[in-house]
This record gives sequence, structure tokens and C-alpha cells, in this order.
Amino acid sequence: MADIKYEITETIGVLAESNKGWYKELNLISWNDRAPKYDIRDWSPDHEKMGKGVTLSREELIELKKLLNSMDL
Repeated sequence: MADIKYEITETIGVLAESNKGWYKELNLISWNDRAPKYDIRDWSPDHEKMGKGVTLSREELIELKKLLNSMDL
């Protein structure tokens, strides 16, 4: 399997911390030298290891925000 190249271009925030010390974060990430996208996933404290996550375009993030705003939380 080929290495995945990534660059965190903007750290937006931490959503949660696991009991193992990893952080669920929302970041803007460039994957394999492509345009940055919004990304939610678990990261080790040094950002060397990552868990599975979801990557969203700006348009998808806007739609997610609309859905969350419409919820009765």
C-alpha cells in the first residue's frame, strides 16, 4: 500500500479526547497534495498516527451545519 501524504493546513478544534490520549479533531487537511478539505478523525497527540475519519468538502460541511442546526439538541 502506498504511503498517504497529508498536511494539516489549519487546526480548527478538538471535539473530544479518548481515554488513550487521542483527540477527535476537526482540521483542514491537504491529502496527497490536493486542495485542503475538512476532516474529522482521531489523531495521536503527535499527529503521526490517525484513525478512520470522514473528509468533507466546504459544501458538504455547510450542509452538515444546516442539518445540525435543524436538530433539537
